[in-house]
Amino acid sequence: MHPVAESLPGEGPPGGLSRRTLRNETLIVLALSLGASAVSALISFVGALTKPGGLKDQAANLNSSHAPGRPWLDLAWQLFGIATALVPVVLVAHLLLRERAGGLRALGLDRRRPGFDLGWGVLVAAAIGGSGLLLYLGARAAGANLTVVPESLPDVWWKFPVLIASAVQNSVVEEVIVLGYLLRRLGQLGWSPTAALLASSLLRGSYHLYQGIGGFVGNVVMGALFVLIYRRCGRLAPLIIAHATIDLVAFTGYALLAGRVGWLPTG
Repeated sequence: MHPVAESLPGEGPPGGLSRRTLRNETLIVLALSLGASAVSALISFVGALTKPGGLKDQAANLNSSHAPGRPWLDLAWQLFGIATALVPVVLVAHLLLRERAGGLRALGLDRRRPGFDLGWGVLVAAAIGGSGLLLYLGARAAGANLTVVPESLPDVWWKFPVLIASAVQNSVVEEVIVLGYLLRRLGQLGWSPTAALLASSLLRGSYHLYQGIGGFVGNVVMGALFVLIYRRCGRLAPLIIAHATIDLVAFTGYALLAGRVGWLPTG
C-alpha cells in the first residue's frame, strides 16, 4: 500500500489559485452537499429532542416513497433524487480537472486495482458494519437514538434496484466529498493532519445527527478510521466499496428481515 497523495500543510494552493479562492470553493461545495445536510440534520435532531416522548419512539426514515400508490411516478422521483445528489461529485471532479490533478483519479478513484479495492472494501465493511449495528442497538436501548428505518418503499419490482443505487450514491457522495476532496483542500489550506482528520470526522458525524447521538458518535468514529485508512492506502475506491456494502446490507437486510425477527426495531 502507498500513502495517499494528500496535500501537505504549507504546500500551498495549486495552479496559482489563491487560498481565498480554495476556501470559498470548499465552502460552496459543502453548502451544496454535506454541509447543508449537516445543518438539516441538526435542525431535525433539535426537533426530535424537543418533541414529547423519547427519541427511540421516533423514527428516522432513510428510503421512503415519494408518491405512495403511484409506482412509476415514485420511481421517477427516486431516480431524480439519486441523480441530483451526485451533482456535487461532478463539481468536485471538474474542480480537480481544473487544477490539472487528474480529476477523481487524484483521490484514488479509478479502475487500476479492482482486486485490491474490492478485497479491502469488503474487509473494512465487515469490521465496521457489525460494531456499528451493536452501537445503534445499544444507543437506541439507552434512549439516545431514534429508530432508524432504512427503507419503507412499496413492494414493487424496482425496490431492490433503487436500494442498491441509493447505497452506491450515498457512498460516492460522502467519500468523495468528506474524505478525498475535503482532506485535499484542507491540506492545501495549511491545516494540520490532525485538524483535518477532526474536521472530516465531525462533519461526517454531524450530518448523521438526525439519527440521534448514536448515529453521530458512530459516524465520527467511522470517519476517523476512514481517514486513517485512506492516508495509509492512498485510494478512495476501497472506502467507497466499504461504505456501499455497509449501506447495502442495512437497506436490503431491513427489507428482508423487518417484522420477521424480534431484535430488529421497526419504528
